[in-house]
Amino acid sequence: MASTDETAQVTQDAAPPGTTPPAQPPAGPGAERARMPRWLPRAMVLALALIACFQLGSWAFHQLTGLLINILIAFFLALAVEPAVSWMASRGLRRGLATFIVFLGVLIVSAGFITLLGSMLAGQIVDLVEDFPKYLDQVIKWINETFHTELSRVEVQDSLLHSDWLQKYVQNSASGVLDVSAQVLGGLFQLLTILLFSFYFAADGPRLRRALCSVLPPARQAEVLRAWEIAVDKTGGYLYSRGLMALISGVAHYILLQALDVPYAPVLAVWVGLVSQFIPTIGTYLAGALPMLIAFTVDPWYALWVLIFVVVYQQFENYVLQPKLTAKSVDIHPAVAFGSVIAGTALLGAVGALVAIPAVATLQAFLGAYVKRYDVTDDPRVHGHRRRNGEPILARVRRALKGSREREPHQESDPQ
Repeated sequence: MASTDETAQVTQDAAPPGTTPPAQPPAGPGAERARMPRWLPRAMVLALALIACFQLGSWAFHQLTGLLINILIAFFLALAVEPAVSWMASRGLRRGLATFIVFLGVLIVSAGFITLLGSMLAGQIVDLVEDFPKYLDQVIKWINETFHTELSRVEVQDSLLHSDWLQKYVQNSASGVLDVSAQVLGGLFQLLTILLFSFYFAADGPRLRRALCSVLPPARQAEVLRAWEIAVDKTGGYLYSRGLMALISGVAHYILLQALDVPYAPVLAVWVGLVSQFIPTIGTYLAGALPMLIAFTVDPWYALWVLIFVVVYQQFENYVLQPKLTAKSVDIHPAVAFGSVIAGTALLGAVGALVAIPAVATLQAFLGAYVKRYDVTDDPRVHGHRRRNGEPILARVRRALKGSREREPHQESDPQ
């Protein structure tokens, strides 16, 4: 058989017996580029490890957010009581005992206020329940006279007691008792945690500052101690100025409520003083709502008098009392204070609203030492006056009016 071209080519390429096959040519540059670099596996492992650490840190931060917020509250509370504790410690009293006395006083005042407020609310609820049939009779009488109906209180009570929505509401309330109890216990544990941390921060303040400064160079130590001192001054000054304004507000509202013979006047006055001063932005309206409601049960005109007094006193406090009391302690612009409260509320809720103003005041005072200021030039635009080119508009108007008056006699003297 004749060999094909392929078999002939294989025969020619095959090496003769007894000889070694020729060596393969070395690989080109493309083969070296196709090989994986040695550092790439280690880089991939390092990237995966960093991602895992980031995910773990993010998870831990979200799990510990509540604890971190409690520590933040405790730190600002410790800064607030620091002046009183330092003053008692400078008089020879041990710092731990001084901190205990201060916190005991705060707890006694808070417990007394909560007890009085609770007794007032319980008494009002009992009176409302006892007078509910009378109020219901008045409402039914008004409906019958207005809409010409024939409703009776017995029928209305039976329809309410046997209604489906009331039964569902009672069932949901009964099932939610455990949730409310858990929330109350959680709130008490959170309060205990805050008090414990704040007690240690206040009692061991010098030791904490030494431990913090021991890991910093001397130049940084001076800056940290200065920032700490400013924070103590601003936070304590904010708390004490607010407390003084709360005392003045409580006394003023107590005089009004006592003059109107509104029940529970002392408790309502303390409520107005504390809520209006320590709840930013909406505290005034929230504080005035409860006295107005109690005064309305006595006489509707009394509620109007309370509303007028709350509005007038708020203006007096904003423009006369507050600038004088907070000029040295928390000297920030009202717009900055309002913006800081909104930002704090957006970040941390009610806690951010409480600590926003002293935190911003501390930051402003600390940065004020590093911002170089210059003398302002005597320019009318600094005082809000615009610089106009040419003749002022008012002078042009006067000149135009004067010219029109001068032309009128000439027009009358012209012959027809």
